[in-house]
Formats: sequence, C-alpha cells, structure tokens
Amino acid sequence: MIIRPRRLRQSAGLRSMLQETRLAPQNFISPLFVVSGKGVKDPIAAMPGQYHFSVDTLVKEAAEIKKTGVLSVLLFGIPDRKDEKASRAYADDGIVPQAVKAIKDKMPEMTVITDVCLCAYTDHGHCGVTTPDGKIDNDATLELLARQAVSHAKAGTDFTAPSDMMDGRVAAIREALNQHHFPDVGIISYAVKYASAFYGPFREATDCAPQFGDRKTYQMDPANTREALKETLLDIEEGADMIMVKPALAYLDIISLVRAECLLPIVAYNVSGEYSMVKAAAEKGWIDESKVMMEMLLAIKRAGADLIITYFAKEAAAILRNE
Repeated sequence: MIIRPRRLRQSAGLRSMLQETRLAPQNFISPLFVVSGKGVKDPIAAMPGQYHFSVDTLVKEAAEIKKTGVLSVLLFGIPDRKDEKASRAYADDGIVPQAVKAIKDKMPEMTVITDVCLCAYTDHGHCGVTTPDGKIDNDATLELLARQAVSHAKAGTDFTAPSDMMDGRVAAIREALNQHHFPDVGIISYAVKYASAFYGPFREATDCAPQFGDRKTYQMDPANTREALKETLLDIEEGADMIMVKPALAYLDIISLVRAECLLPIVAYNVSGEYSMVKAAAEKGWIDESKVMMEMLLAIKRAGADLIITYFAKEAAAILRNE
C-alpha cells in the first residue's frame, strides 16, 4: 500500500500536532441560576452538580469558574414573585441586575451575559404576554423584553441574550439599548431555538413550565432546517452580534448549516437535558462521564460553534488545563 492513513496516528505527539478541532476554556460560557436571599447554594435535583445561588454565593462561584479559565457566565434569574406581566423581569432592582452589579464590582473583566425572557417571571410560564383567549401577544411582549434588556444594561451586563423567540425582538432590544445610550451592549440572539424535549431539567430549575398549552407557536419545529436560516438572517438584519443554536447535540447539522451561511460568531447551547442524561448514565456506571463530556463538547465545536454554553464548563475547563 502506498497510502496508509495510520502513519499519521502512530504517536500521541503526532495525533496532537494534527488535531483539527481544539477546545479551550475560553470557548465555554457557564450558565448560573440566581435567586433571592443570602448564603444560598441549593442543589438542583434534576441537574446534579448545579445550584441555585444567592447573589453573594453566585459571586464566589463566578470567581471559581474564572480560575479555570472560563471567562464568561450566562445568568438566569428566579424572581421572588411572579405575575401576569412579568414585572420583576424588567425591574431595575430585580435579581439579575443585582447579580450583574455584584459580579462586575468584583470581576469587571469577566464577560457577563444575561438571559432576556419572561417565562421565569410570569405566573403562566409562557415567554410572552398572553391575550384573554390564551394566545401569545407577540408585539405587546416586545416592549417588556426591551425594558428587561435595558434594566440589565443599566446594571452593567456585556451582552443581553433574548431567548423568547418573539418576532422582531432583536430589533426592539437594539433600538431600546441605543435610545438609552447603551450602544456597546451586545445581543446574543437565540435565533435558532427549537421546541425541544431536552429543556425539562431547566424548566424545573427555573420553575417556568407553561401552565397551559406549549411553546410551539414561537419555538421552532424540530423537523425544520430551512427555517433556521430564515431566523438567523432576520436576526442578523435586526442587529444581533452573535447567533445561537439551541439545543446543540441533536442539532449539530443545524449548527453546521448556520456556520456555513453566517459570518457572525456562532454560540451553541449544550442544554440541561443533554447535561443531565450524561450525569444520570455516569451515576449508573454505564459511561465514563469525563470522556463522554469531552467528546460531546468536541463534537459541538467541530460542527462549527465558536462558543459553547454548557453546564460542564467548569469541569471541562479543569480537564483541559491539566492536559
């Protein structure tokens, strides 16, 4: 034989030299859940290794994350009360603005991203304002999302990340940020967010499951591919700075497709269900957790993601730093 591909795999050094895709701690964004109170670090049953943090313990966790080389966190707030209009979502003294200020006071160099959505703040669990007949009022929701983004910007967030999937929300947020003199606050759009069954543990963590119906009128059909490009291109036109695909593992083809058509950075969300399945299988002794975790993250990066939001961020970064 003249051609022997195995020649290039004969040693660890050679394999490392020729590795096409590489992970680094800087590729990861760590999601964190923040609640009211003090000294709180309560485990989330459906997501082993994840916690509800009060602001003070959240800052300590962010500092630990930073030590591993992960330079960014994504904040999700669980409010002290919910109502029909999600009033705590856009309150300047809300739980997320409090957390942003606290992190930025201690670690101004850390990149803080804030989720912008109403689902955790509404008493009905939907991502938008509802009409009397139970439908989601897209346009009425935009004003509240914009107010929420501005409240986060006032606190010092670097990026807002709208996850609601309302039509036109990127444009509404960009306009509001500009009007309030926050032109440098970025938007990471959940442009391609599917109506997925992989969100179950997250909904338990944030107590945001819909109290009626489902989210299929605003989140995307898992069967659709071309629609992902449509949503991506619309959000780019509206002013998004980065494009997100969510979930990641079951949608690697979508990440690859969006990467091929989009010049902006691509973020992929390795979601709660993907995380918890690995944790559960590892607990049973059925898989090697660390190896499966790293293979999953490598696959997401290989598909075309520049950044990966993952609950494995701290664990994966520690492994990479020790290699």
